[in-house]
Amino acid sequence: MTENQRDSGLVRAVGPWALSASIVSSVVGAGIFAVPGTLAACTGAYAPLAFLVCAVAVGSVAICFAEGGSRVPTSGGSYGCVAAAFGPLAGYVSGALLWFSNVLACGGIVAALADVVVTLVPPAWSTLARAVVIAGVVTGVALFNLGGVTRGARLVDAVTVVKLLPLAIFVTVGVVGVHATSFSETAAPTAQGLGRALILAMFALTGMETPLSASGEVADPRRTIPRALATAMISITLLYVAIQVVAQGILGSSLSHSAVPLADAMGRIHPALRSLMLAGAAFSMFGWIGSDILGSPRILFALSRDGFLPRGLGAVHPRTHAPHVAILCHAAVVIVLALTGTFAELAVLATLAVAPLYIAGCAAALWLARRDVRLAGSPLGFRWLGAAVFTGIASMLVMIALASRAEILGLLGLLVVPPVIYALQNIAKGRART
Repeated sequence: MTENQRDSGLVRAVGPWALSASIVSSVVGAGIFAVPGTLAACTGAYAPLAFLVCAVAVGSVAICFAEGGSRVPTSGGSYGCVAAAFGPLAGYVSGALLWFSNVLACGGIVAALADVVVTLVPPAWSTLARAVVIAGVVTGVALFNLGGVTRGARLVDAVTVVKLLPLAIFVTVGVVGVHATSFSETAAPTAQGLGRALILAMFALTGMETPLSASGEVADPRRTIPRALATAMISITLLYVAIQVVAQGILGSSLSHSAVPLADAMGRIHPALRSLMLAGAAFSMFGWIGSDILGSPRILFALSRDGFLPRGLGAVHPRTHAPHVAILCHAAVVIVLALTGTFAELAVLATLAVAPLYIAGCAAALWLARRDVRLAGSPLGFRWLGAAVFTGIASMLVMIALASRAEILGLLGLLVVPPVIYALQNIAKGRART
């Protein structure tokens, strides 16, 4: 394994600031607008600690993805490294897990967006309004993406510009409304609450694997990738901790009951700021949904193209060249999930689904490094990769263990289904040849 013909021609042109900005853009999304209230309900004023703990875990996984991406810069995404290390079956399972995690996360964000919108309508209309928002937003974004990848990318770029501004305003303005008495605790968090908080904090911190999948196009990866990772993950962690502290400091015990915590906190300072936060949350969530519906259906398309899913999902529209069948199928699943689940429920399931992918990515990085696989020149060669692999895998196993029994059983079922489908497809192909 000395060269990658499929990805030949890649140019190492991405610098540390560009990579760092890409990581920040991928991680800081819609979840942070909804997570603070649920974290407070789970652990009270101890919630900021959940972000600090999870930052160590995600940072370790990020290093492993960076190492694997620098050795196997594949256009197939993060699961391509797993396939290169452990074979097509492992790659197929990883791709399936990646899609399941994305579709669950998108369903959760759509549900959270609907919760934001229904705060603006009378309670009697809330149920109907929630369903209309869910169906309307997902259908609208999907139809827009059917016009081609260029249109979808422009939508994401336009909305992403305003993503960080409301969060910066929240932290800087919200400091004046913080009260020390809001941090008083009457009871220590339960083990179940702590586990839930860690899973939700992990959900808010995930997403770095997308920009790191292009590590083979990073200039001077030995220096650029560690610097970008450190800059991005430290900045994100500090931002999240600041948001949680300010929200807790303003709302106190009422934070745990808020569906729109950032907006409710700013409402204590000025009504106009509440409207700004609601608009910011809606824009950020809408942008995240647009980004997901732009990218995630391509996973279905790629798996179909590679013969792992029905051929219909690999169809391309003759005029727009968009994978229209995959986009519509993905959108339909998102609508069903958002209508039947809440943000917290779907966020937990999304995090659990991505945990095995992270474990596989960590193991693949170690396998590729020990065999000195290098398909695009000099790899990252992280000195303490073994420690990062151990921390990343151990953290993900702990994350899975913190889930409920039903959720763990569901995850095990999810892990069993792809290999069964893979085996059945191979049997069918073998019979077709004979």
